Amino acid sequence: MAPETTTPSVDRTMGTYRRAHPLFVSGKGAWLFDSEGNRYLDFISGIGAACLGHGHPALAKALGEQAATLGHISNLYRNAPGEAFAARLCEAAGMDAVFFSNSGSEANEGALKLARKYHLAKGEPGRQSFVALKGGFHGRTFGSLSVTSKAAYREPFGAMLEVEFVDPGDHEALAAALAKRPAALILEPIQGEGGILELCDGFLRKARALCTETGTVLIHDEVQCGGGRTGTFLASMRAGDDAKPDVVTLAKPIGAGVPIGAMLARGEMAKTLQPGEHGSTFGGGTLACRAGLVVLDELEAGLQDHVIEIGHAFGKGLDDLVARHDVLAVRRGRGVIQGVVAPGRSSDIVDGLFRAGVLAVTAAQDVVRFLPPYILTADELAEGIERFDRLLTDFF
Repeated sequence: MAPETTTPSVDRTMGTYRRAHPLFVSGKGAWLFDSEGNRYLDFISGIGAACLGHGHPALAKALGEQAATLGHISNLYRNAPGEAFAARLCEAAGMDAVFFSNSGSEANEGALKLARKYHLAKGEPGRQSFVALKGGFHGRTFGSLSVTSKAAYREPFGAMLEVEFVDPGDHEALAAALAKRPAALILEPIQGEGGILELCDGFLRKARALCTETGTVLIHDEVQCGGGRTGTFLASMRAGDDAKPDVVTLAKPIGAGVPIGAMLARGEMAKTLQPGEHGSTFGGGTLACRAGLVVLDELEAGLQDHVIEIGHAFGKGLDDLVARHDVLAVRRGRGVIQGVVAPGRSSDIVDGLFRAGVLAVTAAQDVVRFLPPYILTADELAEGIERFDRLLTDFF
């Protein structure tokens, strides 16, 4: 049972969010419950973070045990959960070393720093600019914001890093940009905020080849699409080793809702940063890494197979809605990162779904985005699709 809390009459948080009205007080599995007794199917899962849903017994048990045993000690000292999670995460991602932080923005910030340091160490200090893709979103800190393409996010904050943005899928434009010898190319294999736009395997392989040819660091931002969400641990794994990045960033689902970010690297990149060149007070802490170990345990115990199965059913259900409702144009995505394009109506649909008790979120203006928890059952999926169908039939 959730502890009793008192809600202040004045909200003292800064006005950076347009929060919906409900005050959520508890959750169970894929369901959230508000202070007025209403329940909602959570097809957002904390914008892709709560991959085990709410009130997961193994996660709650592990965090309780860890909190009662050893909490925060900083990175001045070793801790067992951090070392265990680092080893297993590197194995799952096919990388050699990891730096832990607290969010996806921080992980991407670290990746940009790593790329610059790599070139400096190789005697190429002039390689300081970056290439990113139009539609990409990489975070809110200065570096990660610099490589985020939406001007409205960047413009209020003045000068940014030097970045050239190219269209996803445009091989010639990418080749021309990388020929200028930037420090790194950063991309999302599936653009989340950009509208569940999946880069084709051929483009991912071409990006790898061009980065190898020009000596450019290749960074894959898998903060939203990675961590098992697509059916493979990394979304880019479907494209094979010919698309493998030098650096990959993760966050969101790898902590099941406990804040954590991870910058993973391989080969020379894994040995580039030296003591004192990067750091984090809380990164790799006992609680977050214990949560990460639970996520990996669950994936290995069958949850990854479940994501594949429920993802196929999800895609089939959305395809059926697209075929029967003219307001929907096309489905995008795979696994449990999917969406439907609804030109000019995505916000109206998200609002309607909310009233119908299903939580969704927009992306790239015209896309209704779904990021349900990995533990979503077939019955819950069917109920969510049925509520969506009824909304479209009655109001659109």
